[in-house]
Amino acid sequence: MLKRLKDDVTFQGGNVSTATRRGTRTPLRSLAAVAGVSALILTGCAAGDNGGGEASNPETLEFLKNAENTTTEPVLQALADGGVCADANEAAPLEINSIPQAELDAQVQLLATQDSLPPMFSAGGNPAEGQKLWDAGYLVDFDEALTELGVRDKIAEGAVSTIEKLYGGAFNFLPFQYNIEGIWYNKAVFEENGWAIPETWDDLLAVSAEAAAAGYTPLAASGEQGWPLTRLISGYIFRDLGPDAMQKVADGDAKLTDPEYVAAAQAVADLGADGYFGDNVASLDYDAATNEFLTGNAAMMYMGSWLLGNINGEGNAIGADNVGFFPFPTVSGGAGSIEEYPSNVGLPATFNASTYSADNSVGAWLECIASGYGDEALKQGQITGFIADEEVELPAISQEIADTISTATDSVLWFEALFNAKASNVSSTNAALLVTGQLSADEFMNLVQTALDEG
Repeated sequence: MLKRLKDDVTFQGGNVSTATRRGTRTPLRSLAAVAGVSALILTGCAAGDNGGGEASNPETLEFLKNAENTTTEPVLQALADGGVCADANEAAPLEINSIPQAELDAQVQLLATQDSLPPMFSAGGNPAEGQKLWDAGYLVDFDEALTELGVRDKIAEGAVSTIEKLYGGAFNFLPFQYNIEGIWYNKAVFEENGWAIPETWDDLLAVSAEAAAAGYTPLAASGEQGWPLTRLISGYIFRDLGPDAMQKVADGDAKLTDPEYVAAAQAVADLGADGYFGDNVASLDYDAATNEFLTGNAAMMYMGSWLLGNINGEGNAIGADNVGFFPFPTVSGGAGSIEEYPSNVGLPATFNASTYSADNSVGAWLECIASGYGDEALKQGQITGFIADEEVELPAISQEIADTISTATDSVLWFEALFNAKASNVSSTNAALLVTGQLSADEFMNLVQTALDEG
């Protein structure tokens, strides 16, 4: 049965979510008690255990999630309603509570300090808060838990790699969403002009020059959002300096103002100086940049696999069969690998260590979710970090991405992944100035590094 990816998919801060909203959920306790709280005060057990006590056996599987995520609930509900989680749901019915994403961090902080975290809950917007929960022992170690349950192989290794990089080096969240990033290209335009798929940065420059000469925008990008441009900076950094390059910045072992990091910003600035983003990059928002590519005006576009919703939707004028995908190219002499896909897991979810046991109702839920989530999500047109076993007919480009995700073993993050909120804002709001020549590469990186230093 053919299952097309829905054309109402939108991208919201690293999350893929459908535009359809579901019903009202059970109200949560007030956030007034945590007004003004900026950090968790966590103490207790070692990471990944429940302090040596017996896990409780909840009567329901309560799942606290961000309201903006509308993709996870229908999959879980299908698993519960006659799917592989039907027995688990009968023993402990699924109960989903939603809260606005902007309030999620504070709510999780409050619940943690009260030892009242639900059995399952979504990560907040800041990965550092998830790492604090792990360090304080509130989260399940999924390497251990899934191995004990015999379903560890149901999670894609590339997704695990991304989670480990984001949340303190451990597999402590589940990839209900998983996106890889790279460069989408117009296959018909490439074939008509005899262009080979770029494998190196120099190849990309050569194709961009020919695309511009042929009257195309070589690379569609949103300067208004900014992050589509900074993704190119980090892509270059990872290929040139290696997969730990941005972690070194986060750890204070390197600075964005170091010459080798500035060189990456300069490489992207040069794309702008050569006109490869088009004349109106600074004013293009995400939708307009996407339209530039899907109407055939742009030869290429850097973006994540959440773009499949648009590619397979009715608004794609060039047709899904004319869209191809290739990884960010290598940089000559660089330490990075073309096999390391920039990736994100949206806002993943985790399990509360104090309510989890392999032998209780929560363990039963974890086992069936790991076993069935990948298949059910794929039936609903979603590509996740769970491995799917069942054959589902997909559009060719969607199958290509699903195959890439299932076989990828490593990943890298994105430019702002480990930044504080201030640095993320400075980065995204100044990216357009970099590619339009209003800021030099040195100036841009200095602004972002200063924001990092100030915290």
